[in-house]
Amino acid sequence: MSESSIYDFTVNDIQGNEKSMADYRGKVLLIVNTASKCGFTPQFEGLQALYSDLQEKGLEVLGFPCNQFMNQDPGNNESISEFCSLNYGVSFPMFAKIEVNGDGTHPLYRFLKKEAKGLMGTEKVKWNFTKFLVGPDGEVVRRYPPTAKPEDIRKDIEKLL
Repeated sequence: MSESSIYDFTVNDIQGNEKSMADYRGKVLLIVNTASKCGFTPQFEGLQALYSDLQEKGLEVLGFPCNQFMNQDPGNNESISEFCSLNYGVSFPMFAKIEVNGDGTHPLYRFLKKEAKGLMGTEKVKWNFTKFLVGPDGEVVRRYPPTAKPEDIRKDIEKLL
């Protein structure tokens, strides 16, 4: 079956529980592949600030740890979860570690990359903290590079809320 909507996917949360993306219907989503040992790791702080400020208005930040870029998230789901909450007070949903490129790409990321291509039309995720913005209707609105700070995306998010 070919998924035609972000709501057709199922993911596992960081505790290993299955979660349907349909649970987020009507919300604005900022989906980010994260890493605990990356130069961009301090973006957890900005992502948490967005989530704290805008969750009540309908924003969900969804973090997907990935270890495909220079082994920058080698831990297991439990240690990643602990790192995020202890170091950055992360309260937004974190999910089980996934692959975002290659043969093992998670189906959700295969969909996101097809819907919002990167620079020069490439689908490949270039690095940790690539961000995908999804509107409340489930449409993938835009892809942001790892260098885009969470606060720089705020205006785009607020337009969708």
